[in-house]
Amino acid sequence: MPETTTKTGSSGLDRYFKITERGSNVRTEVIAGFTTFMTMAYILFVNPSILGAIPDRNGTTLAFPLVLTVTALAAGVNTLAMGLYARYPFAIAAGLGLNAVVAFQLVGGNLLTWPEAMGVIVLEGIIITILVLTGFREAVMNAIPLPLKQAIGVGIGLFIAIIGFVNGGFASMSGVETAPLTLGTGGELHGWKVTIFVIGLLFTAFLVARKVKGALLIGILATTVFSVVVNEFLWAGTLYTEPGVARLPSDVISLPDFSLVGQVDLFGSFVQMGAIAAVLAVFTIMLADFFDTMGTIIGLGGEAGFLDRDGRLPGTRRVLLVDSMAAAVGGLFSASSNTTYIESASGISEGGRTGLTSVVVGVLFLAALALSPLAGVIPPQATAPALVIVGFLMMSLVREIPWDDYETSIPAFLMMVVMPFTYSITNGIGAGFISYVAIKLLRGKGGEVHWMMYVSALAFLVYFAITGVRVLLGLQG
Repeated sequence: MPETTTKTGSSGLDRYFKITERGSNVRTEVIAGFTTFMTMAYILFVNPSILGAIPDRNGTTLAFPLVLTVTALAAGVNTLAMGLYARYPFAIAAGLGLNAVVAFQLVGGNLLTWPEAMGVIVLEGIIITILVLTGFREAVMNAIPLPLKQAIGVGIGLFIAIIGFVNGGFASMSGVETAPLTLGTGGELHGWKVTIFVIGLLFTAFLVARKVKGALLIGILATTVFSVVVNEFLWAGTLYTEPGVARLPSDVISLPDFSLVGQVDLFGSFVQMGAIAAVLAVFTIMLADFFDTMGTIIGLGGEAGFLDRDGRLPGTRRVLLVDSMAAAVGGLFSASSNTTYIESASGISEGGRTGLTSVVVGVLFLAALALSPLAGVIPPQATAPALVIVGFLMMSLVREIPWDDYETSIPAFLMMVVMPFTYSITNGIGAGFISYVAIKLLRGKGGEVHWMMYVSALAFLVYFAITGVRVLLGLQG
């Protein structure tokens, strides 16, 4: 009887996930799940580092352990949904770049509170979900020229890299709008924080160059260990000890604190920013999330051999529906927008072919909920190298841009450089859209531009001009 039960259970698992049909087995799926988790678990440390970097207008800063908890919770729930519903080996977690928009654009630039900023994310997720259900998402995707889609990823990568250099103490800025980046804190590099960052960056770069699986996570953990050794043992009690460098925790595990879950002000951004600016904020995040996911699932589907002869992924709507709802769930949990991770390719390369791989990843993320005290040891200097390397990896799209086609490459270039140089992802996308439409019109090729690009460019023109208009009307000094 026990033998029959085991066989029946195994057969049911096999039928549900189509394990044998896709040329895999349970052992391979489990190994693939662990591999994917190892390659993307760095988000547990990087997301709190980004979201906790600055206070909102009320002076509230998101505590590292609390953000780690909701980051793990959102990733676990959303990845389980991907595995159980879409049944593909795609994992989901807080999107890098998107979290930077939330922290540095919505909270830092637009002075939203954290609940208001997360409300923007929830709205973005709801809108994308509606676009998926109506079949409109693919239509919108076709409206944006491919080089501009690629440039968005590159620009965000550069922006993330700058955040890494600032968090690591290698660069500093006295004000986003008033001062350029400078070397170190005053034009010089000194102190253990910078030393730890540089050593961590070199070590992480070495691991990535050697194509070591889980290189970013290993780099974060190794840099943290080095920081603890330096601060707690080598220089403990001396003048070399610096506050803010990693210290040993009093506890290793604890009950997770879910107090950030549900801390959302859905329409507060419209009151704080105004309707036009709020709509543009939702649109900007939606755009980045929108195209990042489309490119990711097609790339992963191609690597796994899932695409049909026309390059389409069977069951795309299921994948897009889970991914879209994940964005809203991420905002609801105060973890920022969640999206499908390209790091899922690591599990696919290990043979993962079914949703069972994603189920394993989801379970591992949920298991990480109790590790917030241990994770709180991680200093900014340990996660900063990962941000720089992620920026490098996102830069790879730059080779796909047709640089000899100036009508698209110039707007793409403006998009890429305006983002980091103005410390604003919104500004970069706006510069790219407006310049693309303007160049096409001036060259008499306006008919080649999709009508949605005209609407988007006009919206960004209003966004850039709104301050000047307020001054002319005497509404702002």
